[in-house]
Amino acid sequence: MAVYTEVGFEAAAALLDKLGLGRLTDLQGIKSGIENTNYYATSERGQWVLTLFERLTRAELPYYLHLMQHLARAGIPVPAPQADAAGELLHALAGKPATVATRLPGSHRLTPTATHCVQVGAMLARLHVAGASFPLQQPHLRGLDWWRRTVPVVLPHLREAAPDQAALLQQELQFQEEWSSSAAGQALPRGPIHADLFRDNVMFDDTAGDDRLCGFFDFYFAGTDHLLFDVAVCINDWCCDLDTGRLDDVRAAAFVAAYGAVRPFLPAERRLMPALLRAAAFRFWLSRLWDWHLPRAAALLAPKDPGHFERVLRERVATPWHPGT
Repeated sequence: MAVYTEVGFEAAAALLDKLGLGRLTDLQGIKSGIENTNYYATSERGQWVLTLFERLTRAELPYYLHLMQHLARAGIPVPAPQADAAGELLHALAGKPATVATRLPGSHRLTPTATHCVQVGAMLARLHVAGASFPLQQPHLRGLDWWRRTVPVVLPHLREAAPDQAALLQQELQFQEEWSSSAAGQALPRGPIHADLFRDNVMFDDTAGDDRLCGFFDFYFAGTDHLLFDVAVCINDWCCDLDTGRLDDVRAAAFVAAYGAVRPFLPAERRLMPALLRAAAFRFWLSRLWDWHLPRAAALLAPKDPGHFERVLRERVATPWHPGT
């Protein structure tokens, strides 16, 4: 999330009024993230997140918005997109596709414990179970096809300055193509995935005592892909030492045990976990390299350092991790 398109107070107020959300009283740009323009909007009826889509097309957006609506109706704590009188979830603002969704309560837990990992793992499994009945399908837009297109764009920026990085990028893409085309890779369970469930996309609340997970948000990288990729993204972030990229075995074991108690892993998923952990690290290393070397202008934006996920990828290659039985 960031601010690429400036939205005037009156224009935002008109949209909230159209949606029956009451009079707008405050509008603040959200600094974090890199894909869309986002604002916190406060009205007489509550707190909302206003999103303007900068890269996604109008044809792609119904998948995300209806997935969020589907999950919310299934009891998964996610932002609920707000419909107009005709039931439309996708709107327009400042010449861009836009939506308004409920703002989740709580705050991030940027230094998670095993207890946090248990809650995220169990809720992610519930999300995957609920997603099995979602009727729409759309490719994961940061999946293998995007990697194939993007590696040649990034490589020229690395070949002379960082030849070891260029070699790793090419070698890992080849590895990912090989396992994903294998019979075992093709047989992995698929469905709607969040694909970006980092620590800063989950909310916890401790006002009633112990920390309680109260929401997943930012579904705009979601798509139809291997469910295990979602698990791997989470393990690489929630169960990772951010300085070294190494996995914390206690947190990782807690995460997969909680997930597996809701949606048991197939034997093939357990065998291929190391490959998916590499895939998840590769995806975010590649996207951060892309943002770093080919940045977009934004009013509030700082590209994230690609170095972290390079370390994570090298660790996953050097030290494959399998979940316990």
